[in-house]
Amino acid sequence: MVTKFHQHVLALVFAISKINKNLRILPNITLGFHIYDSYFDKKMAYSSTLHLLYKLHRIVPNYECAAHKNLIAIIGGLESDISFAMADIFRLHKIPQLTYGSFAQEERNGKQFPSFYRMVPNEGRQTTGLIRLLLHFQWTWVGLYAVDDDGGEHFLKEMLSFRKIWIMTAQVDFALSGLQRNWGFQFFHGTISFEIHSSEVLGFQSFLKEMKPYRDCGNGFLKEFWEQAFDCSYSNLLETICTGEEKLEDLPRHLFEMRMTGHSYSIYNAVYAAAHSLHAMYLYHRSMHGGQRVEYHDLQLWQTVAISVCNDYCNPGYHKRKREGETFCCYDCVPCPEGKISSYVDAVDCTKCPSDQHPSKDQDGCIPKTLNFLSFDEPLGISLASGAISFALITTVVLGTFIKHKNTPVVKANNRDITYILLIAIIFCFLSSLLFLGQPSKATCFFRQSTFSVIFSVAVSCVLAKTVTVVVAFMATKPGSRMRKWVGKRLSNFIILSCSFTQAGISIVWLATAPPFPDVDTLSLTEEIIVECNEGSVFMFYIALGYMGLLSLVSLVVAFIARKLPDTFNEAKFITFSMMIFCSVWVSFIPAYLSTKGKYMVAVEIFSVMVSDVGLLGCIFLPKCYIIVLRPELNKREELMRRN
Repeated sequence: MVTKFHQHVLALVFAISKINKNLRILPNITLGFHIYDSYFDKKMAYSSTLHLLYKLHRIVPNYECAAHKNLIAIIGGLESDISFAMADIFRLHKIPQLTYGSFAQEERNGKQFPSFYRMVPNEGRQTTGLIRLLLHFQWTWVGLYAVDDDGGEHFLKEMLSFRKIWIMTAQVDFALSGLQRNWGFQFFHGTISFEIHSSEVLGFQSFLKEMKPYRDCGNGFLKEFWEQAFDCSYSNLLETICTGEEKLEDLPRHLFEMRMTGHSYSIYNAVYAAAHSLHAMYLYHRSMHGGQRVEYHDLQLWQTVAISVCNDYCNPGYHKRKREGETFCCYDCVPCPEGKISSYVDAVDCTKCPSDQHPSKDQDGCIPKTLNFLSFDEPLGISLASGAISFALITTVVLGTFIKHKNTPVVKANNRDITYILLIAIIFCFLSSLLFLGQPSKATCFFRQSTFSVIFSVAVSCVLAKTVTVVVAFMATKPGSRMRKWVGKRLSNFIILSCSFTQAGISIVWLATAPPFPDVDTLSLTEEIIVECNEGSVFMFYIALGYMGLLSLVSLVVAFIARKLPDTFNEAKFITFSMMIFCSVWVSFIPAYLSTKGKYMVAVEIFSVMVSDVGLLGCIFLPKCYIIVLRPELNKREELMRRN
């Protein structure tokens, strides 16, 4: 046994077991299989093929005495000679043959094989690629080795006119067994090899790891494979006794592969191709018989569809529509409407794909939808994340600058503590936008809107407190004013705490009654599933957003009134500009938010957060940073009093 090739058998078993457990394809039907060995010999291939077709010990062509085995399709063989030896017989019976080897001939000796299907591309394409490789590197010494069969002969004919290096086609595999197991492949070092396309099939490696000889479940090859692969014995013939607990993943790759090889992947796909074909034919026959049940064993994949005297049959992607005024068997082939498919010939009607799939380009099948969310890995996500982190760092630098110059007049004006709180809130506002990136989870959905709304409310309430401080300070200078008792930190602290705790209360009620949660939207986009956060309560979402808007509007009005008060330390003019930007952003946010879907809706919200934060940072703190850093001579009480 070539132990490495045993994966071909396991891929077959794995594919059939998956189909038998799948209720959406061939329901109430159990697929089985027969395995026959060709022994790499054409005579044995003919013999095995006849054994498969006729249940007799003596081979008598054109005679069958036993019940039919309900043969659906043939998968094999690996080489061209064996494959075409099988095709010589199967083509007479119109039985589909799906080959998983990569060889070149489309026909042999002038014979046509209409039921012969390939699961891998023609090997001639590899030859073309190999020639291009040689020409690209301008190699002049190329040694050619080929298998002594039709495929090898074809390869040499294609390549004999070129130079010499060690290059393998996809049909050549590195496999050792028996006495060769310890030889190794050192003499193949530096080899260039083509490879048959493969993909990691979900669950296959777990399936391999569960394979144990003491639970072979009818797999007659497994004990022999186990003995040869692990060089042990169950019958005490060798010094090493098989325990059955040996691990396949410990075997070297030339004895057994854990990753699904290209040939195994082709076998896996061949099983699914046969199963889907049988399922499609069942649906077709049921539609032709008015929805009546049709037994699977009454069908053959090679059965042809009767062609109407009026027209050809309708291909997948179309459905039949009767011609008015003509005989009942005359019909037109009409393309399926948008969003629907037909996957078999002469479909009576088109059907919709499941919600997690979308129609193919030709509307003849369904394709799984891709997930749509704003990822950290894509350019838009990287740009927004980089911007948020960069602006958070800039704000941190501004905060550090204000702390360093905390005793200067510019910093001390308009309540220094509120300035610190506002800058810290802006830093966290920038960072909170990162919660909107990545695939939504329970934690991010639960916290991101409430965290953002509370932090933003703290920032806006700080702006409001600063503005009210300017107004109260001016009014308190009037003789006999009762506003003097409000001058100081008490009023500003009250404004910040009351406004922030109100938003926190709204968020607590929201999270306690109808918290946001991760959800999927399969209907809005044709080819994608939107992974999003369901806000839980849309009403509470807009209450929280509306409260932030109210605070911003009040801050804008108060700042606009106080913008011309005669005070050198008056920030109201800058606050007015910042709040105008803030309000403009969030007024335009609502229609933009409602008109977008998926990742772009999230991007709109992150962009709005960042722009409004930049407005606060730039309009309020940029002029002060200019004086502190670049014009320190103006940051003196005497100079400011003189200018006033």
